[in-house]
Amino acid sequence: MQVQCTWTFPQMRFRHSTSTFLSLSKHLSESFSVRIGSGRGRSCGYPSFVPTMSTVSTEKDTVSTPSESIQKTPQPLQDVAELGVSLVLLLLPSRESSMGNRVAKRLEKFKTTIFTQMSNLAIKHGAINLGQGFPNFDGPEFVKEAAIQAINDGKNQYARGYGVPELNNAIAERFKKDTGLSVDPEKEITVTSGCTEAIAATILGLINPGDEVILFAPFYDSYEATLSMAGANVKCVTLRPPDFAVPINELKSAISKNTRAVLINTPHNPTGKMFTREELNVIASLCIENDVLVFTDEVYDKLAFEMDHISMASLPGMFERTVTMNSLGKTFSLTGWKIGWAIAPPHLTWGVRQAHAFLTFATSTPMQWATSVALRAPDSYYEELKRDYMTKKAILVEGLEAVGFKVFPSSGTYFVVVDHTPFGLENDIAFCEYLIEEVGVVAIPTSVFYLNPEDGKNLVRFTFCKDEETLKAAVKRMKEKLMRK
Repeated sequence: MQVQCTWTFPQMRFRHSTSTFLSLSKHLSESFSVRIGSGRGRSCGYPSFVPTMSTVSTEKDTVSTPSESIQKTPQPLQDVAELGVSLVLLLLPSRESSMGNRVAKRLEKFKTTIFTQMSNLAIKHGAINLGQGFPNFDGPEFVKEAAIQAINDGKNQYARGYGVPELNNAIAERFKKDTGLSVDPEKEITVTSGCTEAIAATILGLINPGDEVILFAPFYDSYEATLSMAGANVKCVTLRPPDFAVPINELKSAISKNTRAVLINTPHNPTGKMFTREELNVIASLCIENDVLVFTDEVYDKLAFEMDHISMASLPGMFERTVTMNSLGKTFSLTGWKIGWAIAPPHLTWGVRQAHAFLTFATSTPMQWATSVALRAPDSYYEELKRDYMTKKAILVEGLEAVGFKVFPSSGTYFVVVDHTPFGLENDIAFCEYLIEEVGVVAIPTSVFYLNPEDGKNLVRFTFCKDEETLKAAVKRMKEKLMRK
């Protein structure tokens, strides 16, 4: 079948059949690869992008099953629209070569996220993905049914900017049950597109250029990127193995007259550490003494295994200076829904909502209605969730220890951090590449979670938010193929 397509470029118009277009695409791809090889192509400002695009039209990506990855047979692209995108992208560098790199300076240092890179490598090598923190199983039926019902009921237009009333009320109810704090659902809760947007709205709405913000390293990668967009000065206090305790004296030294906020993640990604009541009390007293805000990322609060989760806002004198951020995805295995929220007193909520209004304005309406149902789940749901994850954790931890890793304690989240040095690779990135290519298992190098990558070069992170068969298959591969060097 001949498909006719029309292509428009400045002062040119082409009309070609599919076969002619394939030939043209191949010719341009080969020509472009030569240009890259000669070195001239690197002046265009797309050094990592172009080589990928030169091969995109010849092979489809692989896809993963829950426990293994199945390689699809390579085949030529058959979608003319996709061919068109490939061709336009191939042409872009030469058209832009005289314009240089147009990435904003505040984002120049940030590359494709490590999670995307590792997941792509998992597909390429047919590796079992214990890297990126998304479950390979689905969320509960009663929550999915609530979303379907909301769609069928016509709840499909823009939601109120700061959340549909039913969800704001459910968040307030859940927060009171968890912390004992009563909050106003109309004035103190803002629904966002995932916790990542809650973080962005909080930082962009409350941090001025030049303000200092203290992070605990290792840290979730969006923190630094968003702070960079806000023009903040980032200071780090490093949590070190084996227990990743807060170094109180270092924290005291880090706080200055320019410190605007401290950002805390508990339970903590990537280490699995939970901040103790003693640590939180010290941080709280320092923040009150120095008039510092606290932003707390608590998305793993229901995955606390060995101690009770403590919300910073619940400590005496802290609600008035705290923004508490959370989301649906981790607790209900629905990470793709991207429903989050920020809880704060009105004087802080105002800034969060101002930023939120111009970031996303509103979040998916039917998913908000379904989330209101999810948050009213009985306590038995959370108890079963914790039991299930503790079983998964045991499979992975026992397997990693049997393989020869030094495994550090994980009190919360669905992550485990290990020392990879017994296997003789020079750093975490080299080890993770070896693990993917030679063993067929994916982990995340933790050096990307530090301002100074050297601080994390001996550590890698595994996740156990996978079904038991997948975890057992990954452990089996490591036992069979991972050799100490």
